[in-house]
Amino acid sequence: MKDLNAKIASFDAHRRNFIKTASLGAMAMSFPMPSIPDFLEDVPMGIVVHSYAARWHSDTPSSRYPGFENALSLMQHCKAIGAGGVQTVVNGWATDFAKQVRDVREKTGLYLEGSIALPKSKDELAKFEIEVLAAKEAGASLLRTACLSGRRYVNFKTKEEFQEFRKNALQSIELAEPVVRKHKIKLAVENHKDWTAKELEAIIVNLGSEWVGVTLDFGNNLSFMENPNEVIETLAPYAFSTHVKDMGVKSYTDGFLLSEVPLGEGVVDLKSAVALCKKHNPDINFSLEMITRDPLEIPTLTESYYRTFDHLSGLDVARMDRLIQQNEFKGELPHVTGMSKEEQLAYEEQNVVSCLSYSRNSLGLD
Repeated sequence: MKDLNAKIASFDAHRRNFIKTASLGAMAMSFPMPSIPDFLEDVPMGIVVHSYAARWHSDTPSSRYPGFENALSLMQHCKAIGAGGVQTVVNGWATDFAKQVRDVREKTGLYLEGSIALPKSKDELAKFEIEVLAAKEAGASLLRTACLSGRRYVNFKTKEEFQEFRKNALQSIELAEPVVRKHKIKLAVENHKDWTAKELEAIIVNLGSEWVGVTLDFGNNLSFMENPNEVIETLAPYAFSTHVKDMGVKSYTDGFLLSEVPLGEGVVDLKSAVALCKKHNPDINFSLEMITRDPLEIPTLTESYYRTFDHLSGLDVARMDRLIQQNEFKGELPHVTGMSKEEQLAYEEQNVVSCLSYSRNSLGLD
């Protein structure tokens, strides 16, 4: 018991130190920002590239919704519809293209956040550093990353498989940290259906770097039977960036369906989430990730779902079941099956514009 208490005390001390250094030390040393009073407080909500999953690199011939070939066309469109910035993939950006992105960013006044893959081994460090430098050349204020491209309850069949992933993921973050520290650009690890809120908190705190924090996704951890408002409370102190979304839930045979829905129509307390993130990081950007797709099946009534989890008690499951039952989405959850390509593009744009409107009118992000 003494050992356990000592570990808890050490964790709390590291946690307090992280919050202090991340908010003060990194702020003083990080990439220079425009010297305009309260500049970031007035930035409208931006857009994550995944909000345009159908339109990004689309080859569908459409006069109304032409595909976005690269970051330049995405940025120009986001400016046209009143967004405040973009978070987009940094991959294969040559120096000249990074300069083009910088020019568009400066002309439009948009904020820019990069999205980057972690190095899996030392052999990938050179490529990782090149992408970090390209993002910095373009004027990115930070880099979002994720440790898993899939979903924990789908990718891993045993706890041992997950533990192997965990070991490799921690190694990747540890490899990346000296690079972002060297170039003084923040790295933000998303809760991407891989980590519980407490697991990600422990990873960030134990690393103890002011350059590595969190991209706080408002809705992903509902798939882990975690209350989104509690997830936000846990991770907001470490948040460098956000994925703003609202989530609709609906029961199905093996558990519940989960879907991004237009802001204000789901179970996330968005006003409290925005206020809490601003409290811990006044300079934080709010970036919309409204993915227009079919609902995800969360198979919480199957044994396989729980094989890599040990964070849920019977009471936790009962509470989440009650939350889902009491907040079932009225009507049909968004879906794209059966739509033509043009209809999907139109529906996607409708959802993005609707969310931007809500952010201005109800969240004060204008």
